[in-house]
Amino acid sequence: MVQIPIFRCLFVNFERIMIAFLQGQFVQVTPAKLIVDVGGVGYEVNISLHTYEAISKKEKGMLHTYLHITENAQVLFGFHEQQEKELFLQLISVSGVGASTARMMLSGMRPDEIIRAIVQGEARQLEQIKGIGKKSAERLVLELRDKLSKMNVANNPNGGFALTNKNTPHQDAVQALVSLGIQKVVAEKAVDKTIQAEGAEMSLESLIKSALKNC
Repeated sequence: MVQIPIFRCLFVNFERIMIAFLQGQFVQVTPAKLIVDVGGVGYEVNISLHTYEAISKKEKGMLHTYLHITENAQVLFGFHEQQEKELFLQLISVSGVGASTARMMLSGMRPDEIIRAIVQGEARQLEQIKGIGKKSAERLVLELRDKLSKMNVANNPNGGFALTNKNTPHQDAVQALVSLGIQKVVAEKAVDKTIQAEGAEMSLESLIKSALKNC
């Protein structure tokens, strides 16, 4: 009797895959893309000019990453700094601003310049970036101004930047709720409602517990 091998299909839900970072050899580096060798596997990573300038002379290192998933492709984006990644995520949260446009913004302006332009309402400065029209610039200012105004932008000697959240309990609570499966918009409203009702002096644990009741 001839045995016919049975092949089992493995279906992978890419939406649940989280690649937080890659660490390995920088095999090929260009201003737009980077190939990282991690244990013999080469990952093609899309990068901004900001990240390229930081790693162009390095042979190895670590990149913070974000896997962008669409109906037609899964594209990996890499960032030299965690703060640049966080700004990237804020940018793509705005309607009409895709991942490619956000990368273009981070290539056309330094992250700290983007933040200052948005916080100060300088929509015209954003319009100078390729792919950003008047409506997109105004939408970026409208939707991100309050969020980014809660952050401090500090330059460092190496030309990088740091984002320090002034309202850490609020954002930590939102992040905790999102990690529990609650939509970000719902989580933000729940945390805001809790703070308005009970005050901002409560502990993070109490804030999260109370916000859960408002979800």
